[in-house]
Amino acid sequence: MQINVAGENAVIIYFAEHPSEQVVAQISVAKQLIESALDAVVIDLVPSYTSLMVVYDQQSVGIVSITDKLSKLLEQVQSATELTGKTITLPVYYGAEVAEDLQRMAELTELEPQQIIDLHQQPLYSVYAIGFAPGFAYLGMVDKKIAVPRLGTPRLKVPKGAVAIADRQTAVYPATSPGGWNIIGRCAVAMFDPDSSPNMPVSVGDKVQFEAVSKSLFLKSGGHL
Repeated sequence: MQINVAGENAVIIYFAEHPSEQVVAQISVAKQLIESALDAVVIDLVPSYTSLMVVYDQQSVGIVSITDKLSKLLEQVQSATELTGKTITLPVYYGAEVAEDLQRMAELTELEPQQIIDLHQQPLYSVYAIGFAPGFAYLGMVDKKIAVPRLGTPRLKVPKGAVAIADRQTAVYPATSPGGWNIIGRCAVAMFDPDSSPNMPVSVGDKVQFEAVSKSLFLKSGGHL
């Protein structure tokens, strides 16, 4: 693990060169330890695939001191190998009217649409990072059989709740936005709500399971077509 300066009041901890379940577990544990031990001087923590940025109050602590404190905390992280976060289930309606790319994915993968749906539900996905937009959780890993690349030309408007795949990752769009991932369904669960606490149902280190639901249950849960 390496700690590098990332700004006048920020450092970034690099855990590895490539993402893995163990790296995500270490980042999750480190985030919890730092929140607990350095709450008085840490302003923000920004986890990513292989790193954790620590933004601190430079009026309360200097670069040498914060680096020393972080180094000591990181000694407790080396042995972390499994995610300790919560597991949540996200209901997905995979109907044809919302699964805009399912048929094209079936042609690319030489699978039936239902096979793609079944394979998408099987894994227990790890939350590797949250970015692009508030609440956009990058989840992995998708079964290799249904891993398809991003669209050549991104859509200008992807609906809120769209469930999509890009390569070995899957995600739920938290709000209407541009996007180039392959849409296979829609979820009624709000992935970001600024008025709630916490404002996201998942965080880095959590696990996500997708579960198919009927159109009527999707609509009853607040979903929109």
